Amino acid sequence: MPKKHSQNVPRTNPTSLTGRGVLAFLVAAILFAGIVGGALYTRSPASAAMSEHSADRVAASSAPADGQPATRAAPEPPPNSASFLPTVPNKTPVPGTAPQGMVWITGGEFSMGAQDPPDMNEVGMQATKDSRPVHRVYVDGFFMDKTDVTNAQFAEFVKATGYITVAEKAPRAEDFPGASPENLVAGGVVFAPPDHAVPLNDHFQWWSYVKGANWRHPTGPKSSVKGKENYPVVQIAYEDAEAYAKWAHKRLPTEAEWEFAARGGLSGKPFVWGDEFRPKGKWMANTYQGHFPNQDSGTDGFTGLAPVEQYAPNGYGLYDMAGNVWQWTSDWYRPDYYAQLAAAGGVARNPQGPNAPFDPAEPKEKKKAHRGGSFLCTDQYCSRYMVGTRGKGEVSTGTNHLGFRCVSTATASATASSPKS
Repeated sequence: MPKKHSQNVPRTNPTSLTGRGVLAFLVAAILFAGIVGGALYTRSPASAAMSEHSADRVAASSAPADGQPATRAAPEPPPNSASFLPTVPNKTPVPGTAPQGMVWITGGEFSMGAQDPPDMNEVGMQATKDSRPVHRVYVDGFFMDKTDVTNAQFAEFVKATGYITVAEKAPRAEDFPGASPENLVAGGVVFAPPDHAVPLNDHFQWWSYVKGANWRHPTGPKSSVKGKENYPVVQIAYEDAEAYAKWAHKRLPTEAEWEFAARGGLSGKPFVWGDEFRPKGKWMANTYQGHFPNQDSGTDGFTGLAPVEQYAPNGYGLYDMAGNVWQWTSDWYRPDYYAQLAAAGGVARNPQGPNAPFDPAEPKEKKKAHRGGSFLCTDQYCSRYMVGTRGKGEVSTGTNHLGFRCVSTATASATASSPKS
């Protein structure tokens, strides 16, 4: 049975493959009838995968959201909220030696939100909808993992703790009333490209719930992470990422921290490396080339997932802040949160996200924000490799294009041990 998948798939708005999502994919298809607005889930696990694009189609909800208190006046943004002001980094020196595998992110004040895509492509413009208005934010300094958490690092955590991930556990009957027992099997949502071109309005054409898919077997029982120790760990639900972070004496980043770090000191650029998608013809991230979803040419050097550190780091020394795998953040997702912060005026200090999630397409689903895009992002369907754009995913759903990285405050960094970084 499918699991809810993480949103990053659909053409108009893939932001949420809902989790046990595709578990529900099966259960969803068998039991429940339909997909909500481009999201791969309903209370059927399958919906998670679609959410990435579905958000683009859904208008921001008018329901109230909780913003952060403003601390000082900020310049009034113009009506078109794609206007950026310079980043003002903190001058505080690095507080001691960075834990192994982490880098110091200065923090400071910056303009948060998505710039227009350089070619004003319709898919790219859709991807910016829930990343507006651009607003001023301040974050304190922090340490961040240079790379996504790898299979080797996650394996060490599992060996030390005996932890069992969500994808390795059979879905509970009470969570899927009416589902046949034979459909309640452990597994995960997996990208399964068709062998021919298909319309891009039905993500079930390329996502499947696969029995036995989990972090050790990312695309199913016959797959393995052996020899792929330096690849990002995937098929990770939110609680799995949180458990690892706690063990490593770290935490998951807020959206504001993640975006400040991803920008690498730049302001108002569409990509974490600058203005052009391929500066001087150079590939800067693992994304999708060819015809989506049936023909990945791998022109950037990889078809599917890539090991970490295969492309140039950003200005802060962080790798893969665009493409390869989506990354969990600690913020609940709601499309109108930025509007709430902007309406409050001033500069939001260390915003933690809204107090509760809300996705108009699936109002009963609990979703966290995703960042960074994945190897499936393309300007044909999902261009959320653009910095500032947002994804979303139901918390119990992992996929084979969703991972995470951790952060640590200066006070906690002393206890973050090296192999756990």
